[in-house]
Amino acid sequence: MCGILAVFGCIDTSQAKRSRIIELSRRLRHRGPDWSGLHCNGDCYLAHQRLAIVDPTSGDQPLYNEDKTVVVTVNGEIYNHKALREKLKNHQFRTGSDCEVIAHLYEEYGEEFVDMLDGMFSFVLHDARDNSFIAARDAIGITPLYVGWGLDGSVWFASEMKALSDDCERFVSFLPGHIYSSKQGGLRRWYNPPWYTEQIPSGPYDPLVLRAAFEKAVTKRLMTDVPFGVLLSGGLDSSLVASVASRHLADSEAACQWGSKLHTFCIGLKGSPDLKAAREVADYLGTLHHEFHFTVQEGIDALEEVIYHIETYDVTTVRASTPMFLISRKIKSLGVKMVISGEGSDEIFGGYLYFHKAPNKKELHEETCRKIKALHLYDCLRANKSTSAWGVEARVPFLDKEFLDVAMSIDPEWKMVRPDLGRIEKWILRNAFDDDQKPYLPKHILYRQKEQFSDGVGYSWIDGLKDHANKQVTDAMLMNASFVYPENTPTTKEAYYYRAIFEKFFPKNAARSTVPGGPSVACSTAKAVEWDAAWSKNLDPSGRAALGVHEAAYEEGAESKNASTTNGSSHKQQEVLVENTTAVA
Repeated sequence: MCGILAVFGCIDTSQAKRSRIIELSRRLRHRGPDWSGLHCNGDCYLAHQRLAIVDPTSGDQPLYNEDKTVVVTVNGEIYNHKALREKLKNHQFRTGSDCEVIAHLYEEYGEEFVDMLDGMFSFVLHDARDNSFIAARDAIGITPLYVGWGLDGSVWFASEMKALSDDCERFVSFLPGHIYSSKQGGLRRWYNPPWYTEQIPSGPYDPLVLRAAFEKAVTKRLMTDVPFGVLLSGGLDSSLVASVASRHLADSEAACQWGSKLHTFCIGLKGSPDLKAAREVADYLGTLHHEFHFTVQEGIDALEEVIYHIETYDVTTVRASTPMFLISRKIKSLGVKMVISGEGSDEIFGGYLYFHKAPNKKELHEETCRKIKALHLYDCLRANKSTSAWGVEARVPFLDKEFLDVAMSIDPEWKMVRPDLGRIEKWILRNAFDDDQKPYLPKHILYRQKEQFSDGVGYSWIDGLKDHANKQVTDAMLMNASFVYPENTPTTKEAYYYRAIFEKFFPKNAARSTVPGGPSVACSTAKAVEWDAAWSKNLDPSGRAALGVHEAAYEEGAESKNASTTNGSSHKQQEVLVENTTAVA
């Protein structure tokens, strides 16, 4: 990951303004600690904080075309850059950077080149020939981007809103799969796959095609010139990522520099489900496994810093981001700069446990579409900003554009949970990798039911957060929450506590409006209740609710919780784990 900041239409072009741009760009240096760059031309500025992953020696940004009339600052990775260079043989490249193709593609194809890019990216490009500019974000919003407007009429873009919040009167999250064009005026969507309109697909399910698509998605993410590894929780998704990566590592370019032994990383409270499961998978795959522990108090101590970096007060995101933030610091200390992670699978395949209650394939498909479209506000935001806080890049093969095309074209009837046919959640993914001849994973791991991340790191983690918040927020504070926070009013003490921290760092209305909530969440919750009325009694956004689909896992985890908890809190009845039904925009 890198940090980008771009400003267009500044009235003030003084040295003081240049210094201010440098100061604001420095707020993003955690994303790119390896080098800084700044391009100035008249009333525009393009700043860059680089995390060097590909071509560390010569790929500094901003990047230019041959005569430097086109300049671009990019946050991301373009996995098909070598194939794109073949299309641009009449252009002269100055670096080995995967991102340099963007400047030349623009020269060759104009603004319509964005769909040619295979990767994760946010970029801003300036064309000095007519003083125009474009900005674009990848299909799903894996990399963050914000757009803002100054009182002087200037337009701002940045990887994180902390670089905009003081100088822009208004700013919003830049929509995934969109391009902003100064020539055409405003945003338009460049990513328009058939599934995006929520039309019900009718494609066949071919397990070998699905498997091949995912293996391709993983192997292309082995493109790196720096040490890397896999985040391994021991669940299905991260285990498949680790299994495929370990199989193909020996044939990758990375193996030439860093060897063919895959590094895997896991974090949790002592005795947590994730630590046990990850160790089992790592032993089976023969990876170099790194296991880290944290305490509830260490997590609580990190909360303010976590919220500053992830720029949200969403409860489930804060809960899950904290362990990821902590492990990223450990990973960076080992000299690792890139990790591959398993985000996106549950949204694509209906893997959350509440999908057991989907009444038909139409509603299941529509729900998966809604969740994929909201990923940039939740799991993508968490995975990117939690790791980037320490200069680590997270890559997510399940959200590969080609893999999405394959997975979302399958008739959603195959994604339905069918106990009568022996199909649990994500059966089509599990079945695709069920290979008796050359197993990817042991059967009991391949068909293991999911853990929610916040609970997987330790069953006392959520309870510890709640107990801490209860001590910080009084009953009177919560009772008057609607007056203090009339927008997205917190309904629990934990939510109030996170909101107060967020407001300290980001006090503007524009900032709080970038966090999902209000009608969209209410609509989503209503949808969940429509599937099962029992959800109406579930006030905790973690998704712990009384649905009898995960009792065995909870009972096993409860033993671990009772052994490790030190805060004295306990669940007074058996709760089972389901997905956060509020996390849909």
